[in-house]
Amino acid sequence: MYLILKKERLTETLIRMEIEAPLAARRALAGQFVILRANEKGERVPLTIADSDKNSGTVTVIFQVVGGATIALSSLEEGEGVADLVGPLGLPTEVEGLKKVAVIGGGVGCAIAYPVAKRLFGLGAEVTSVIGFRTKGMAILEREFEEVSSRLFFTTDDGSMGERGNVCLPLKRMLEAGENFDTVFTVGPLPMMKYVAEATRPYHIKTVASMNPIMIDGTGMCGCCRLTVGGKTKFACVDGPDFDAHLIDFDEAMGRLRTYSDFERAARERSCNLYHMEVK
Repeated sequence: MYLILKKERLTETLIRMEIEAPLAARRALAGQFVILRANEKGERVPLTIADSDKNSGTVTVIFQVVGGATIALSSLEEGEGVADLVGPLGLPTEVEGLKKVAVIGGGVGCAIAYPVAKRLFGLGAEVTSVIGFRTKGMAILEREFEEVSSRLFFTTDDGSMGERGNVCLPLKRMLEAGENFDTVFTVGPLPMMKYVAEATRPYHIKTVASMNPIMIDGTGMCGCCRLTVGGKTKFACVDGPDFDAHLIDFDEAMGRLRTYSDFERAARERSCNLYHMEVK
């Protein structure tokens, strides 16, 4: 069992947990992830390491409650523990030698973008961060990004915080003004990452997208996390999760991600029904 030391509800559906996992914390690097199970009969859930502390032996994950597995995980409290935690998995984000970068995060993807920005800023890079949300009430990690960014832009769909619109607006203005970046990193919903890739393509700026497809074993054996990148099949768990955004078949990835949407919806409905029965 891996002890939950801290639990914080960031928004109505986003939860941050700090978990005691010294072996994973000792080796974790920006861009990597862990796979955990809430209980012995639970599903395996891949979650990016949002932060880690080698001294305290902890890893921090941020997850959105969307289906049965994350509902079970969200029910655990401080002092309880998750049954299993494996990691770090995946290849770390390549950050060496970069001097000027843009980190573009959307929604819960900001939890993945943050450790990348933190690592780059710690190495002395000039980090321009753009983070976007549907509305101010869904915003996360504002303070954390301010601490690791040379410049920080906020966007919301409804204009309740920062600029009204999506994350591509500040990015396009910078590019049109002649700014250049060694690399643009993007993490968030697949449509958002696709638009970021199309925004940078005419400028021939290296753009890296962190992919989070359906995943089971995390070792490349099940094939569930396969993607098409540059016309070749890749596995996000062992070949990624970072890939050249200009080569990813985003349309195929979006289609595959919808495969289990009906099952997730049913799991949410079952959970809500059980909750109402308990309340009565």
